[in-house]
Amino acid sequence: MAENAGTDTLEGTSTDGVRRRDFINIAAVSAAGVGGLAVVYPLISQMSASADVLAQSSTEVDISAIQPGQAIKAIFRKQPVFIRNLTPTEIEEANKVDVGALRDPQTLAERTKEGHENWLITMGVCTHLGCVPQGAAEGEVKGEYGGYFCPCHGSHYDTAARIRKGPAPTNLVVPEYEFTSDTVVKIG
Repeated sequence: MAENAGTDTLEGTSTDGVRRRDFINIAAVSAAGVGGLAVVYPLISQMSASADVLAQSSTEVDISAIQPGQAIKAIFRKQPVFIRNLTPTEIEEANKVDVGALRDPQTLAERTKEGHENWLITMGVCTHLGCVPQGAAEGEVKGEYGGYFCPCHGSHYDTAARIRKGPAPTNLVVPEYEFTSDTVVKIG
């Protein structure tokens, strides 16, 4: 009987042995988990954006000097951005267009921010092959619809930067932006 003291008769192992084995298994799995994290963390963290890239992820532009009817070109993520202060006449003309007849149907209200309907902000890259359309600078050709004209293949955009004629498949892209004040817009 002395041999069976402290022994589980059904499994033939001691109660202390099961506890030690469980502890060793838990310790081994925990050590493997910590080791796995130590290997994976540097691999994941090296894929995140560096500080210089994060600094270029947004651009602030002072729009106080842009008069109604004028547009400027700015740079956002190494690409041109058109910022246009629409006149009441341009807004009225854009709103008169039958949206159902457009290739890429969008209203002017869908392309601008509420309370700032006169400010149209779009990427300055033609959606056909990536050329930079004209119409933002003084004296440039604005196309048949008074907006932008891409000289590469002849795409015409209206005052709301919607494609109206030519090979471009979609409207000029509206990037994410917000007004940080009445005179400053943050793009990105």
